[in-house]
This record gives sequence, structure tokens and C-alpha cells, in this order.
Amino acid sequence: MRQFFKSILLAFSLALFSQGMAFAAERATAQEATDMIKKVIAYYKANGAEKTFAAVNDPKGQFIYKDLYVFAGAVKPGGVTLAHGGNPKLLGKSLGEMRDGDGKFFVREINEVAASKAGKGWVDYKWVNPVTKALEPKSTYVERVDDIYFACGVYK
Repeated sequence: MRQFFKSILLAFSLALFSQGMAFAAERATAQEATDMIKKVIAYYKANGAEKTFAAVNDPKGQFIYKDLYVFAGAVKPGGVTLAHGGNPKLLGKSLGEMRDGDGKFFVREINEVAASKAGKGWVDYKWVNPVTKALEPKSTYVERVDDIYFACGVYK
């Protein structure tokens, strides 16, 4: 009987482990990232900034999916982080001097894309994946609405 319970416990543990590994390996696509930005912009237009930022900051909310999360900032040099679904410690901070793993000022580039005439585009850099905890190449889609940019990226 004891061996039976050990076998059941082992099988259950392996099932949980493999399910967790499958989740960690599941990566979002570029299309899913742009769709997420369209979704958050629609939410912003319907609900305003305050509710949108709260929704983006919710770790179990609608703007977290697979390894995707939305972040938002003020469109201006040295603009502050207004919302961040991946790291709440960045809220309210000016990240213009932040560099990626290769020394690139990627937040400056995000702001430049957002401030451009088109107001949208992609930025490539390296960032820690919240699922794998590893530094990985990332491509982030940025889109400006009013004086705010919304961004969401995919790990490669």
C-alpha cells in the first residue's frame, strides 16, 4: 500500500513538473504582442488612464498572457514608467538611462519610436524573461496614444 502511494505521488509530481515546463516553454508570437497592444489601447480609450494602468499592473489580469506583459510610459525624454505588468518595481521611475545586456539605451529608443511621426514600431534589445529568468533577445512593439506609449514584446 505504501509503495502504491509513493507511485501515485511520483506520477503526480512528474505531471506537475512537465506541465510547468510546457508553460515555461510556451512563447507568445509577434502577432499576439501587437494584438495585446490593440487590446490595451481599446481598454484605455474606453476606461481612461487610471483604470488602464491598474489593469496593466495586475499580475493576474487580462494584459498578462504566456510570456507577454504590457508596460506603459510617458512619451518624452526621461519619461517615467506609468504601468508595468512584468516588474512593478519600475513604476514611477525614469528609465532613459537604462541599458540592456549589450549596453543599448533601449528605453530611449522606445521613446523615439513612440515620439516619431508614425508613433509605432518595433524595438530590439535584451531583457530578462520573467518566465525563464534568463537574459534573452526581445522584440517589443510600441504604440503611442496621446502622450503615453504602450509596449509589449516577444522573447526570441
